[in-house]
Amino acid sequence: MKLLYEESFQHLEEGSVVKGRVIRVDRDQVLVDVGYKSEGVVSLREFSDPRLAEVGSEVEVLLEQTEDQDGMVVLSKRKADRMKNWEKLVTAFDDGEIMEGKITSRVKGGYNVDLGMETFLPASQVSLRPSGPPGSHVGKVLRFKIIKLNKRRKNVVLSHRVVLEEEREVSRERVFKELEIGQLRKGEVKNITDFGAFVDLGGIDGLLHITDMSWGRISHPSEVVAVGDEIEVMVLNFNREKQKISLGLKQKTPSPWENVEERYPVDSRQKGRVVNITDYGAFVELEKGVEGLVHISEMSWTRRLGHPTEVVAIGDVVEIVVLSIDTAKHKISLGMRQVEANPWTLVKEKYPVGTRITGRIRNLTDYGAFMEVEEGIDGLIHVSDLSWERRVNHPSEVLKKGDRVEAVVLSISPSDKRIGLGIKQLHGDPWSTVAEDYKVGQVISGTVVKTVSFGAFVALEGGIEGLAHVSQLGREEVARVEDVVTVGDRVEAEIVRLEPEKKKMGLAIKEVLETAAAAEPEASTEAETEVPAVAEPEAPALAPVEPEAQAGPDVPGSAESETPAPSELEESGASEPETAAPSELEEPGASEPETVALSEPEEPGASESETPAPSEPEEPSQPE
Repeated sequence: MKLLYEESFQHLEEGSVVKGRVIRVDRDQVLVDVGYKSEGVVSLREFSDPRLAEVGSEVEVLLEQTEDQDGMVVLSKRKADRMKNWEKLVTAFDDGEIMEGKITSRVKGGYNVDLGMETFLPASQVSLRPSGPPGSHVGKVLRFKIIKLNKRRKNVVLSHRVVLEEEREVSRERVFKELEIGQLRKGEVKNITDFGAFVDLGGIDGLLHITDMSWGRISHPSEVVAVGDEIEVMVLNFNREKQKISLGLKQKTPSPWENVEERYPVDSRQKGRVVNITDYGAFVELEKGVEGLVHISEMSWTRRLGHPTEVVAIGDVVEIVVLSIDTAKHKISLGMRQVEANPWTLVKEKYPVGTRITGRIRNLTDYGAFMEVEEGIDGLIHVSDLSWERRVNHPSEVLKKGDRVEAVVLSISPSDKRIGLGIKQLHGDPWSTVAEDYKVGQVISGTVVKTVSFGAFVALEGGIEGLAHVSQLGREEVARVEDVVTVGDRVEAEIVRLEPEKKKMGLAIKEVLETAAAAEPEASTEAETEVPAVAEPEAPALAPVEPEAQAGPDVPGSAESETPAPSELEESGASEPETAAPSELEEPGASEPETVALSEPEEPGASESETPAPSEPEEPSQPE
């Protein structure tokens, strides 16, 4: 009888999952009949849904023990669910199935997901692109795919991104089959960047570039679209291999550049608004989507602009003239200065060649100085037109910025916007009379005004300069010009070359030196014969003699010469021997030489000696 009673119960094994029926629900536990000789107790907290613990409902539980110390069957609803769900997860992983679960909490590196048991979702596997702050996905019910499963540790790693990629690939194939250039499609703005917006066309994103959003000028795509906007766009191009689609929004409306040359003919005056300014000019909007460039060089006839902001500002309404149109490239060249008359067209009439004008030196360059003729119009004084007299290497040697000077108009070219001016032309050319004033071989005096490696420039009277080449500076070879002459020295030089038409004069200092050197030995010999010895004071004076008489032999050093030799006269400054007429004397101060008295010998170097007249003999000196 007992055996029959025991056989009436189900054959249960510990560790197996069995089915039971809820027979009573207490405050914190549930009594479950599994068909054994005694009922089992399950904690109410193990039921995720309290409705599953209603009396009469059937549940699956894990039989942990057939009998505990109280004679009760030990059951677990949670462990039974975990075992059952683990088997489902293993099957889903092996078959690649997609499962649905709820993100329950955020943990380090990702989220916990409830799939009947706790699983892990890395943050990088939540979506295709970053979306929302950390923790923003908690509470969402999503579809997942198991990408890693460890049976020993019972760890499961999920991915929602893999599911999205698979769905996107399917959608891409579908969308690319339907795409056509020029087709209008609706999409949702998913993301906005500085260069455009990405629009989801239903599984694949297309790029709506900022230049294709509007015919007009926009600074940022957010001025036209926002994330989440549903917009209709035109397919401009697509590449199936590179998975790229180009979209356009402005192409849905006609281009304002059509027939633009009819609305804005060349040379016509228009008004527009300045919408952008760059270093090289300003863009003016003629109408929505049609802009032209006013280059900085076309803003003013006379003002020298460093930047367009000196004339215009963004938002200004300006009057312009259409200069040219390139419809193919969507370019229009505009000019602001053409609205006014060109002052250069009147310059030739106001300042004919030869006119003397006064102006301020505005700028200096290596090749000349710019003088302001009138506001905005400058003339160039070339460095070669600064002076007849000086050799000017840089205009700063003669002028400085801000000086007011007078100049002569030499040339005018309105087409090139150039005026040639000259300062030296205010005075006559001193070289025009050089051929009359100077001759080759003439010895002149001048001042050294400049020394260079190849010679020295000597300034003469009247502003003429001559060059003494280094080879013409000394009798011997000269290594450095400064060893012979320096700036400010007064020198004598001989003209060895004269070319007035080329404004060139060649000088030779060594020729003068050689001439002087050749005269030195001859002058020395003459000095020896000219100077008589001085007589002793005790010597008696001789009686007066006739003009032809000479000193007696008693006077030591006397020579038998009635009139000094030519060499002697040259030493003393006289140029003719014997008694010469005043008109024949070459040097002033040389008088008629006469016979020298013995009692009054001539001092060395004396230039004058008197000869007593025959009727008035010289009084003899009285001896002591």
